[in-house]
Amino acid sequence: MTAGTDQFYVSRDGDVLDEIVHLHYGNRARGQVEEVLAQNPGLAGKGGVLSAGVKILLPAGSLVVETEEVQLWG
Repeated sequence: MTAGTDQFYVSRDGDVLDEIVHLHYGNRARGQVEEVLAQNPGLAGKGGVLSAGVKILLPAGSLVVETEEVQLWG
């Protein structure tokens, strides 16, 4: 996949969005699935397990969302 350009993925029967996002971006940073959902209106309404033929826009970049770490103990 070319860096810097949006990509599209067409689902296969049984695909799960978080796994698609993980395979495309190569990590599990917070906010990636939410950003993909925001870029694909109506995708969330298709349920957790996708049927074949759903076209999903995967925006360019890594979609890494900065998070603050909090240490609870010691």
